[in-house]
Amino acid sequence: MTPDASDAALVDGFGRQISYLRLSVTDRCDLRCGYCLPRGFKGGEAPGDWLSFAEIVRVVGAFTALGVRHVRLTGGEPLMRRGLPDLAASLAALPGLDDLSISSNCTRMAAFAEPLRRAGVRRLNVSLDSLRPEVFRAITGGRLAQVLVGIEAAREAGLAPIRVNTVVMRGVNDDEIEDILAYCIARGFTLRLIETMPMGAGRLATPAHYLALEEVRRRLARRFDLSPDLIQGGGPARYDRVADSETRIGFITPISRHFCATCNRVRLAVDGTLHLCLGQEGAYPLRALLRAGLDETELATHLRRAIALKPKRHLLRERPGQVGRSLSAIGG
Repeated sequence: MTPDASDAALVDGFGRQISYLRLSVTDRCDLRCGYCLPRGFKGGEAPGDWLSFAEIVRVVGAFTALGVRHVRLTGGEPLMRRGLPDLAASLAALPGLDDLSISSNCTRMAAFAEPLRRAGVRRLNVSLDSLRPEVFRAITGGRLAQVLVGIEAAREAGLAPIRVNTVVMRGVNDDEIEDILAYCIARGFTLRLIETMPMGAGRLATPAHYLALEEVRRRLARRFDLSPDLIQGGGPARYDRVADSETRIGFITPISRHFCATCNRVRLAVDGTLHLCLGQEGAYPLRALLRAGLDETELATHLRRAIALKPKRHLLRERPGQVGRSLSAIGG
């Protein structure tokens, strides 16, 4: 911990304060995006090994007591966890939690947008890799129309801002980024483009589909008037505003230009494993500790020990393919 850091804050060995928790509530998903979860995958944790809602609220409460202010519900697909609005309401009521958001593929959002909004979820990140039904099906195995209906339901329910996340894949969807941006401009959404990462199910195919986003930015700048901008809580993306619109476009570049120096997040998997870096295997198991009856002081001590293990940076570029776990297992 740095000398001037508050005793109530989680600060890692490199002076980064941890204020953001990505919370995976399930490792199940109803889509099969090739870069995240392999087709035909039947694995995952047994439900008995999932953290219960009470255990989740307890851990998140310990995090917020130590300065975490933003929690994002993730999966797999979080809407597959039964009773999710009830969990969201319990989390939203925790002292110190300023921002509760969700990442979703929106296949089920039409039924959940209103209950989630009432429960205290305010913002949505949605995965949308194509606006062409046949390409969307090839990437995900799902139906584009169902997702678009879900996104509209979220907008009508008042979830805002809505950020569209698009993994850019050379030879797959890189020729329609302009169309996806135009879709976002028409609706006032933010678009975030993401480089493919050599990990999990897609690590072997990544080199064939990898495209540095600076190349995409130069192409977009020829059609759209872009100027550098900032977004509060914008995370790892570097943003441009699109002139004469409310839309920003963010570029998330874990490979071509990593952002590890400002990383403020950790990831809690549904089985209670705390993952300290998306691009490294190091983790800290919490489930057995929780079920062994540790008290709140001991839980806080373990969280501090875990954060002290957070590495300085990932090595996805130097050691591609070293991370074998799927993105679905830890919420991306």
